[in-house]
Amino acid sequence: MRIPESELIINGDGSAFHLHLKPEHLADNVIVVGDPGRVDMIAEYLSDIECRNASREFVSVTGRYNGKRITALSHGIGPDNIDIVMTELDALANVDFKTREVKPEHRSLNILRIGTSGALHADIPLGSFVFSHISVGFDGVLNWYGNRANVTIPQVEASFKKHMDWPQSLPSPYFVKASPKIIDLFKDVTLKGVTISAPGFYGPQGRVVRMPLAMPDMLERIERFRFSSKGERYRITNFEMESAPVAGFSAQLGHHAGTVCCIIANRYLQNSNPDYKGVIRQLIQLSLEKMSKL
Repeated sequence: MRIPESELIINGDGSAFHLHLKPEHLADNVIVVGDPGRVDMIAEYLSDIECRNASREFVSVTGRYNGKRITALSHGIGPDNIDIVMTELDALANVDFKTREVKPEHRSLNILRIGTSGALHADIPLGSFVFSHISVGFDGVLNWYGNRANVTIPQVEASFKKHMDWPQSLPSPYFVKASPKIIDLFKDVTLKGVTISAPGFYGPQGRVVRMPLAMPDMLERIERFRFSSKGERYRITNFEMESAPVAGFSAQLGHHAGTVCCIIANRYLQNSNPDYKGVIRQLIQLSLEKMSKL
């Protein structure tokens, strides 16, 4: 079936509409980051740079690390951007941009998001690396797509909504697992995380400036929540803004994805480290080493 021009917009130069990336420049291993500046930081470690593209918050570079081809791409802030990034990455991999038809053979990407995050418990120190084994989507983006229950954990969602006394006016949260393939790469060098992806930085993460919150005791309730999945006991560890849709879209589209974050704030202890670039650089180097083994 041919995908209409209105549904998948392709630029005149043959690149994806928002990402301005061409199919031939997309590597199988992709590192995504929120900050466009981090793409250039990653590029410092790459050789044989093939291309650099920039359009709004979407900056991309493709090169090699230890001989392995890698694409670095920025997605900006927020889960709504992930809808754009994941859809266009999948199209670049699995749609013929000339015929506008889905390719007969599926291409699976390995996608790692590197981010920053705020911890929710005192025993998660600043500067530590947390890998999101499970992500919790407060954003609602995945709810717009069919077959959501195929990649989520409905029984945990129901338990969480009951525990939180979840308001009907808010998007229904979803719990989704990262790819075991990506989890295995990082399991020995990161803390096991259950990460909330919030659709904002302030109110959706329980911060109060001048507007009251719909759930004033949200942080306290989240800190107390515990659940089991396949015999393992979990607690929610940290906040960020993109890991759940990255994992959810990837699972739906047949890709392998996960998120690893550097902890730059602790909401329980109410402290932070705004000067975290050195630690992010360490995380980038670690991530490149791990992804180059795929």
